[in-house]
Amino acid sequence: MKELWIEARKNDFSANLGNQYSDVIVEGDKATFLATEQEYVILSPSIENFENLDVQNKILRICISDKSTENLIVRAAEKGASYLLISTTNWRIIPLENLIARIKGKSKLIAEVTTAEEAKVALETLELGTDGVLLKFSQPEEMLKIVEIVKPETLKLEMVVAKVISTKPIGNGARVCVDTCDMMTQYEGVLVGSQSAGLFLVEAEVNENPYVASRPFRVNAGSLSMYTLGNLHTTRYLQEFKAGDEVVIVNREGKTRKANIGRIKIEIRPLVLVEAQVENKTIKTILQNAETIRVVTPKGSKPVTELKQDDKVIVHLAAKGGRHFGISVSNETVIEK
Repeated sequence: MKELWIEARKNDFSANLGNQYSDVIVEGDKATFLATEQEYVILSPSIENFENLDVQNKILRICISDKSTENLIVRAAEKGASYLLISTTNWRIIPLENLIARIKGKSKLIAEVTTAEEAKVALETLELGTDGVLLKFSQPEEMLKIVEIVKPETLKLEMVVAKVISTKPIGNGARVCVDTCDMMTQYEGVLVGSQSAGLFLVEAEVNENPYVASRPFRVNAGSLSMYTLGNLHTTRYLQEFKAGDEVVIVNREGKTRKANIGRIKIEIRPLVLVEAQVENKTIKTILQNAETIRVVTPKGSKPVTELKQDDKVIVHLAAKGGRHFGISVSNETVIEK
């Protein structure tokens, strides 16, 4: 489990949000572990005074500026430091690769970052990544992006049960397959809908069948004009995605994680309109009309070709209001049919 440390002053936004999602709040030279409410002093040793310090089970903060400071960090791990908070002055990736290789398992390595991009690099460097990141300062949006990267399991979407009203074949149209760079499991997929306010959970092609091999990297996601989640805060049209983008994978319980897209494949295929009712509203989606396309249900999943009136399906109801380029505008009046 990766750790999220937040550096913030008491009572500011970062500290308040950090109390929800982080493991440790750093204020000056003190670190507070939220699970135990214990405070620890953070030491900032130099090469000159290091040998005289007792670093056993201590937290050290060291900036890498050259090979000698890198070696100092390794020495601190060998002497039993519990945590090493690391920043760099210039090179970022090579020093982290060296430290991960040299001290992994001896001390926990926490990299200082200021953006979600930096956090992603630190957590994936040398495949193993650092043990966590220390976010020095961030706007709310950037901070939530980092939470998505470090602790995706803490961010859940509310999933509800909807009742199918009708299904209707509507002829051919452009259908989008989302091929990810990851493996999905049963009841995982992406959320797809005609309206941003209501999205159906379409399962990845994880099921075996007599005619085609399973493709657990793929979600046959529906018409190119359907909405899905690019991240937990914005929607995108399926046709907007391309290789290298990220998409949100969701399971039946609403747990989320990110996956990179390896390919988007658009082809002309027969389509079917699915309508369902939940909380006195009607929501819709348009999917390919084929046996391999399955929607997630409370007890499993079901091919769209077998859906019938009163069947129950799993959906996500998004925030009320409209959207401007995928961003929720809660007070905007919008009618979607």
